Amino acid sequence: MAEPVQQWWARRQFSRGLDVPYEVGTFRVGWAAYPELIRQYHPELNHGVVLSQIPLAADVLLCWECALGHRFAATPSEQRERPGRVRRRSAWCPECSALARPQPVVLGEARAIPRAPRRREPALCTKTPDVPTGTAFASACAPKPASAAEGRLRAELVSRLLFDTGANAVKVARPFFRHTEVWPDIVLPELRIAVEYDTVGRHGLEHVGKRQDADLRKDRALRAAGWEVVRIRTGRLERLGPHDLQMSSVGATGVTRLLDVFRDVRGDLLVDAYLR
Repeated sequence: MAEPVQQWWARRQFSRGLDVPYEVGTFRVGWAAYPELIRQYHPELNHGVVLSQIPLAADVLLCWECALGHRFAATPSEQRERPGRVRRRSAWCPECSALARPQPVVLGEARAIPRAPRRREPALCTKTPDVPTGTAFASACAPKPASAAEGRLRAELVSRLLFDTGANAVKVARPFFRHTEVWPDIVLPELRIAVEYDTVGRHGLEHVGKRQDADLRKDRALRAAGWEVVRIRTGRLERLGPHDLQMSSVGATGVTRLLDVFRDVRGDLLVDAYLR
């Protein structure tokens, strides 16, 4: 059961035999992936305990304050999982999130209570071609590149490596968000390697919380199809897989490191055969 921060801190002081059981900055790297939570946390609302002194999985109730001044109590895990699929910044605050939901219609003096819609299993997209699992192809459903940095990374790889630039999807065995295909940022069919470029985004909502869970599902689907995934993790995002790279940005040196990872995955002979 979660306990108030003051009680939790006193218990950690006793169990560790220290006045300061966790020094300031101990968990800074982990919290760096959640800039919106760093903005919402204030030590003066939590008996002077700094956020970087609190483990990300600690079962402790903390006080948070959103940009609109709403204050609420939640554990670190509850806050990290709160955004879900919602892309608006208000998703980090339960009050802002509730205000953003559609309100029931008021008829006269009575409030009409909308009937809960019948849940139906979403139909699978029919645009995915009937090809074997693990096949790379050009998908009509794949989104356009999300960032200029991703485009620069693609251009750097094209200048160093020969691969089919027309493929943007991989067929997988099980449905992934209504599709039996996934869309890596960069698809290398010749090496059967998918490259992902991960940032936390403008509001700190991307690739954290439940979205990180979706990334892991996507990686498992690709590996089950015989592919390997290499993620470039920026903004102090932690590595998710054995071949991931942590970088602030990707330039010529970063691409060289990426090619070395490809060699670790598929071997020197295969990768070097596709070098320009």
